[in-house]
Amino acid sequence: KLRATPAIGFFTKLELKGQVDDLIELFRSFHDQEGSLTLGGLRQRFNLLLLKVLTLLQDSDPGLSREINSSRLALWHILTNPAKFAEI
Repeated sequence: KLRATPAIGFFTKLELKGQVDDLIELFRSFHDQEGSLTLGGLRQRFNLLLLKVLTLLQDSDPGLSREINSSRLALWHILTNPAKFAEI
């Protein structure tokens, strides 16, 4: 749904994709016990990225904004659970 929403422009979507990919790589390093980023540091980056997405959506696509916000905890649990993370 995020890819299809007209609330976010093409170039902003590309930027967000890059940021999501970077965050996924940080989680991968965390699960592989590489790097120095802590779970708290990952949580901060996760929250900042979600806040950015929610801000972009809140006026033009409030429904999607609510869906993403209500999924925040589920997304966090997938990213922090090594078995579930390995499935993505």
